[in-house]
Amino acid sequence: MSLTFAHTVTERFLRYVTIDTQSDPNSPTSPSTEKQKDLGRVLVTELKAIGVTDAHLDDYGYVYATIPANTDKKVPVICFCSHMDTSPDVTGRDVKPQVVKNYRGGDITLAGDTTQVIRFAEHPALKNQIGNDIITTDGTTLLGADNKAGVAEIMDAAYFLVNNPDVKHGTIKILFTPDEEIGRGVDNVDIKKLGAEFGYTMDGESAGSVEDETFSADGATITITGVSAHPGYAKGKMEHAIKIAAAIVERLPKEGCSPETTSGKQGFLHPVGIEGALEQATLSFIVRDFTEEGLKDKEVLLETIVKDVMKDFPRSTYKFEVREQYRNMKQVIDRHPHILEYAIEAIRRAGLRPMRTAIRGGTDGSRLSFMGLPCPNIFAGEHAFHSRLEWVSRQDMEKAVQTIVHLAMIWEEKA
Repeated sequence: MSLTFAHTVTERFLRYVTIDTQSDPNSPTSPSTEKQKDLGRVLVTELKAIGVTDAHLDDYGYVYATIPANTDKKVPVICFCSHMDTSPDVTGRDVKPQVVKNYRGGDITLAGDTTQVIRFAEHPALKNQIGNDIITTDGTTLLGADNKAGVAEIMDAAYFLVNNPDVKHGTIKILFTPDEEIGRGVDNVDIKKLGAEFGYTMDGESAGSVEDETFSADGATITITGVSAHPGYAKGKMEHAIKIAAAIVERLPKEGCSPETTSGKQGFLHPVGIEGALEQATLSFIVRDFTEEGLKDKEVLLETIVKDVMKDFPRSTYKFEVREQYRNMKQVIDRHPHILEYAIEAIRRAGLRPMRTAIRGGTDGSRLSFMGLPCPNIFAGEHAFHSRLEWVSRQDMEKAVQTIVHLAMIWEEKA
């Protein structure tokens, strides 16, 4: 059937990005910041106004909602998910979105800080945006397209489905999460209450892309206990924990095992924190690879470096700890190939060329997949995320909305 869309996604997006929802990795609470609930409350109010009567915000900052089935067929329950928080890397307070209408190519200088320039040569995706309307910030904050583009797209799709009852679909669940950017996005999600069998996160980049593969991820912590002595009388006695930590970082591979020297399916070891004093220092790492074997190899390499460094400090000791963070969703999604097939068909029906890619990172879908909700990732149109140069186009967001609607229809057709 032919669909006629009267999109609300851009208006929604421009509203949502002005609400500060930055998460905080140093906070022990859930959600990590109460301000994430500010957006959650807005979304619940808007969902109820649309007619999604069970929409609610829980104590942990999750928004749950249901669009009831309007077909007699027995259709699997599917969920669409996006996260509400923005990255701690760049401020998300007082976001001032700018719309560049009918983009004609070339660099985009951001008005609030003219040193911030989205350069055509450095953002190859701009080549596909000629004639489109591009949304940026003024250069003083990030935009929050990661992942408020996805939130706005799901909201617009919900608006369309409720207002077009002739478009047949099964039960559709909506889930908006806090704290994805700090790796805690599904820590307190109630899978039983959600009640979905399959899901899709709307948190990908270029229009047409669908991702069924992520990094597998661990965190590694090295705690070094040195030997303290008065610096005036330290000769032959002191073994400085900070210097030991520095020696470990210095011996990390210079090529082929760091974020700045890898791409594609290559993994890495990445120091993300160092703190300490003379007697004790702590090094924090993230370890990433697409395979469990690659992950293990990098952890063995890291501990081998530590052991080698410690030989020069015979009276000092270390503790090496590894924590699992998430695993490659492909292990789960490969067992349910139709989830991906339907997404690819929906992208085609939206008039785009599907691109199957792997994420050099993770999504809420990585962990949801291993919690019993197989959950690939579909494009939201976001680019240059976690930076002041972040941008998204109106047309790409509209195509994402259409993809969601077509997906709902395809699940009903195939049932």
